[in-house]
Amino acid sequence: MKAVLHPARAVVLAFLAAILSGTLLLMLPAAQASGAAAPWSVALFTAVSAVCVTGLAVVDTGTYWSSFGQVTIMLLFQLGGFGLMTAATLLGLMVNRSPRLRTRLMTQTETHTIGLGDVSSVAKVVFVVTALSQLVLFIVLTLRLRLGHGVDWRDAAWSGLFHAASAFNNAGFSIHADGLTRYAGDALILAPVMCAIVVGGIGFPVLHDLRLRLRDPRHWSLHTKLTLTGTLLLVAGGFAALSLLEWNNPRTLGPMPLADKLLNGLFMSVSARTAGFNALDIGALTQESWAVHYLLMFIGGGSAGTAGGVKVATVGVLLLLVLAEARGHSDTEAFGRRVGASAQRQAITVLVLGSIIVALSTVILLRMTRLPTDQVIFEVISAFSSTGLSTGITASLPVGGQLLLVMLMFIGRVGLITFATSLVLGERRMPYRYPEEHPIVG
Repeated sequence: MKAVLHPARAVVLAFLAAILSGTLLLMLPAAQASGAAAPWSVALFTAVSAVCVTGLAVVDTGTYWSSFGQVTIMLLFQLGGFGLMTAATLLGLMVNRSPRLRTRLMTQTETHTIGLGDVSSVAKVVFVVTALSQLVLFIVLTLRLRLGHGVDWRDAAWSGLFHAASAFNNAGFSIHADGLTRYAGDALILAPVMCAIVVGGIGFPVLHDLRLRLRDPRHWSLHTKLTLTGTLLLVAGGFAALSLLEWNNPRTLGPMPLADKLLNGLFMSVSARTAGFNALDIGALTQESWAVHYLLMFIGGGSAGTAGGVKVATVGVLLLLVLAEARGHSDTEAFGRRVGASAQRQAITVLVLGSIIVALSTVILLRMTRLPTDQVIFEVISAFSSTGLSTGITASLPVGGQLLLVMLMFIGRVGLITFATSLVLGERRMPYRYPEEHPIVG
């Protein structure tokens, strides 16, 4: 019999193939502005960062790479953000109205859709939302850059297109060396970018649910309710905390007028949840603000979207579990629904594995360098959560440190459960169960 590749392994291999292809393209002399071939380590790091929609960079995207190189990077994070298996499903729909079961299984594995019947409709939602959101943001940014900042039409269009794709995909790449700091006082640029970040990072299953039942919130899925509630709380909490911590910082919000302080406080909160854009110098933030970023980056955005992190719904399920245990309830409940035991186990698994990976990576990177601990923690969490924000140490890391970030970015984008499942050599049901016993906990 012909061996069937496990869907989780297929997803991992698809991302690896995209990364390899991107690395080879970026190593071509035509990809670098100077006309010389980029070192393999630079090409690999950039390709992984793009496919994994992270945004960390060891070279300046706008000056190091040629037009061909920048287009390649944009296509890579478009593909990575859109979802390799979702893209395959959409192509299958164009040829055949009923995708093969294997393709649907792989897409379900990558997007975490609940039912196989949703795969086709979610793929269509992904395409429509992606195309429309990026088109609208492209037009808005292009017009604003041309009419408000005097940028010529050609450069305005390219900058608008690149940043629109980067914002929606939560990629964090910018063709400006200073990110978006030059637009820190321009609400007509930062506000649309924030909207694209939220829409792209909230998760396609949520968008699919809203499309079907926008005016009937009572029938939204528990996942949608948890994601929307968690997103609102995190954005509001991050905005309040970061604004207060940076309010009088002379290197960030301090010199700004009130309206700009509020705008940039909100932008920091939204971007910290895996978007990776910076309108302020991240290295100039207070250590307390870095600590807030640790939390926001680690949690990330919605599941099955362009965001990274352990995901909002994961943390939501864990908080509900803690609340149920504190109340002495046998069931974990929210919004009139009971959370399944498997979802609780997956949430615990993701959080524990994520915490272990971040802790071990931090120790390893500290051994490789003599950089301050808080900056190393920031870099590790940023890579693992596919955020892409940095205090400015990425390029100064040794090759071994950069390869460690490459691994973190890959695991963070593919997903802990998918990655772990792909490593399992065999799956089988045990024909027996051991006697149950309760160890003392706490």
